[in-house]
Amino acid sequence: MSTETARARALAAHRSAWGEPDFVVRAPGRVNLIGEHTDYNDGFVLPMALPFDTVMAVSASPEEHSRLRSEGFGEVVLGDRVGGGADAPGWAAHIQGMVEVMAADGVTAPPWRATVATDIPTGASLSSSAAIEICVGLTIAFRAEVDRDAVRLARYGQQVETRLLGAPTGIMDQLISATAVEGSASLIDCRSLAITPVALPGGTVVVVMDTMTRRELVDSEFGARMRACRRAADLLGVGSLREVAAVDDLSALRPGHDLEWRRAAHVVAENTRTLAAAEAMAADDGSTMGALMAESHASLRDLFEVSGAALDTIVDAAMRSPGCLGARMTGGGFAGCGVALVEADHVAAFEAAVVTAYEGVTGTVPQLWACGAAGGASVERVREDV
Repeated sequence: MSTETARARALAAHRSAWGEPDFVVRAPGRVNLIGEHTDYNDGFVLPMALPFDTVMAVSASPEEHSRLRSEGFGEVVLGDRVGGGADAPGWAAHIQGMVEVMAADGVTAPPWRATVATDIPTGASLSSSAAIEICVGLTIAFRAEVDRDAVRLARYGQQVETRLLGAPTGIMDQLISATAVEGSASLIDCRSLAITPVALPGGTVVVVMDTMTRRELVDSEFGARMRACRRAADLLGVGSLREVAAVDDLSALRPGHDLEWRRAAHVVAENTRTLAAAEAMAADDGSTMGALMAESHASLRDLFEVSGAALDTIVDAAMRSPGCLGARMTGGGFAGCGVALVEADHVAAFEAAVVTAYEGVTGTVPQLWACGAAGGASVERVREDV
């Protein structure tokens, strides 16, 4: 990452290209502490926003269309035609998609131009795409002078992923980016969208561990898991796996539907673990929280089958390192990042041990970040006359 913040880089680029911006919007990436592949099953998740932002410096445009320049990715001219988002360049599809879904809902803004910079590692399962979607949503809402309701913006972002880009995802990523409370993770009920801030246990730090492996989120394996969960719910006669209280209630899937049983068993147990983790955090019980994270990883590896060699290696390295209370893969799976809960007094020793162990097995040096919980998206006026 650059030594300059994304905000500083976005401002400098805008001033160089077009002069002083009217306002700056930012939205953070996220790491999910526990509750994986439960969001699209109407379940519970427990993410926190990271101190890595995507930032847009924005001003009014004299042109007919809006225009956006992104460091390292080039420039795109935006329109409001419905159906074009999937045809935009890869990085810009999320941006064009937000313009389209908001226009379809009657929310349009006078033309604007923006420069964008990000500190969120792309492709690492830390929600860089959700962050840019929320930034664009805030920009349009601010320019249109309409209510900047965070949940509504998150729903728009989810629509971009599911309807325009064909990525069958839940709402967690956009919702935590838009609504996070600084200093706390958020227990999110993905059915009601109720959000409960929960502080990390005292004396602990979250360490994000990037394996340096990457994958595309939109792929057959991810969709296959969603379809298996849907089949399991249909076979059980419930609207979603959220309605199943315990793994023992899945007996109707066996024998004959072993794949559906394994996928459902993960989801049902993961909901229970996520609620227990929130209770442990509220009770300042880092040991229990860590144990639940380790159980989650084993379930994702063995029942949901979305881990991978690099993820298993870095989680194993973390669990063997000083001060680690628990670790797991995070995000959609197959590649990307792990996350660990670590005693604050042991962070340096933990990081050194993980790097050594992971590099020894894979030959690759991972990137690790010790993080506190950041706040959600915001808008900052630069010029007071707008």
